[in-house]
Amino acid sequence: MNEREHLGSRLGFIMLSAGCAIGCGNIWKFPWMCGQYGGGGFVLVYILCLILLGMPVLVMEFSVGRAAQASPLFMFQKLEKPGKKWGFWGFVCLLGNLALMSFYCVVTGWIIYYFWSFLTGSSKDLSFVPMITNPAINVIFLFITVASAFLILSFKLQSGLEKVTKVMMTALFLLLIILAIHSLILPGATEGLKFYLMPDLSKINGSVVVGAMNQAFFTLSLGIGSMAIFGSYIGKERSIMGETINVISLDTLVALLAGLIIFPACTSFGIEVDAGPSLLFDTMATVFNNMAGGRFWGTLFFLLMVFAAMSTVLGVCENILAMIREVTHLSRPKGCILCGLVVFALALTTALGFSVLHFEPFAEGSSWLDFWDFIVSTNILPLGSIAIAMFCCYGFGWGWDNFIAEANAGVGLRIKPWMKPLFKYFVPPVVLFLYIYGMIHFSWK
Repeated sequence: MNEREHLGSRLGFIMLSAGCAIGCGNIWKFPWMCGQYGGGGFVLVYILCLILLGMPVLVMEFSVGRAAQASPLFMFQKLEKPGKKWGFWGFVCLLGNLALMSFYCVVTGWIIYYFWSFLTGSSKDLSFVPMITNPAINVIFLFITVASAFLILSFKLQSGLEKVTKVMMTALFLLLIILAIHSLILPGATEGLKFYLMPDLSKINGSVVVGAMNQAFFTLSLGIGSMAIFGSYIGKERSIMGETINVISLDTLVALLAGLIIFPACTSFGIEVDAGPSLLFDTMATVFNNMAGGRFWGTLFFLLMVFAAMSTVLGVCENILAMIREVTHLSRPKGCILCGLVVFALALTTALGFSVLHFEPFAEGSSWLDFWDFIVSTNILPLGSIAIAMFCCYGFGWGWDNFIAEANAGVGLRIKPWMKPLFKYFVPPVVLFLYIYGMIHFSWK
């Protein structure tokens, strides 16, 4: 394969990494989980999980990627000590990225469909269930999502992915701020703000903590190498800790702004906040269809969602592409064709899972989407995060000294000696405990 590509600027790295993190997890999944888990208490636990668990793991992922200068498929293998067998985690990363895109691309297709419906003025009859049970809508908009992503990725890194992501992320932040201000001045918005921002500690239990941890890992795409690949595209001018804080700050800002858009709007229009996965689609469509200038605001909102979702699709698909190219030595365009076909084929299970490919892997009403999400969010993200932590912190992996040397290379914030217990002795056992707790209390049937 040709010499490894690199990003053209520090801003490009921050925007691209944040773009991979920012997506449906922030604007689709975070609000409905927040609604189901009691509002402000969930927000508080989620932020604590980002700081105490997400930040250390993201620092380690970026460091491993930059040190290895390879895709996740081979980064463990390049850094492991002689005689060790960490290389198989690279294949777990590939599986995780493919499983994530197997449902994420479909959800992105739904968002594009809603955007198109508002743009063309045909949003009055929009409804979540009729959409997901329509095979034609699902397959067509899945194809649009996958084809658009790999078309962009077929260009060189700086002229394709980096340039497009900078534009999308800038537009995303502007749209978020405009829509948040609009929601905050709606009649009755105060009650939504109270639910969202005032923690009710009595509602915090083990399930809330597990949900917050899984959401923190999901929104940052941790544990599957999705962020490590961007570490491999940057130089050593800046230390990893400072860049990590920038990425997490942007990611958290988007999630919090999404809540400021959705919850005041829900209470203003008398809509239940605990609707689950359909919250974004049914409730926001209802809001926009019953307000002055609703077509304009609805188009703007779902355009924002398209930018957010596509930024993650592009980031994760770049990761898949990088791994496949390192194995096959294909050029970018040919690699994009191969990866696009694989992702599209796997995602068809979710796209058709509510119509012609019925599959109930767990409790009644579960589907292919729940199956793929279980593989990724419930299993690979926490287990992969434990693996990254063990690899970086212990001598049977890469080792603490090697990790610190890489993480602290360059100017900026550094990992201090007093932080070692957080990385080495807190993250692995806490994530493992919450993982086991979550599996015990999972709704199997």
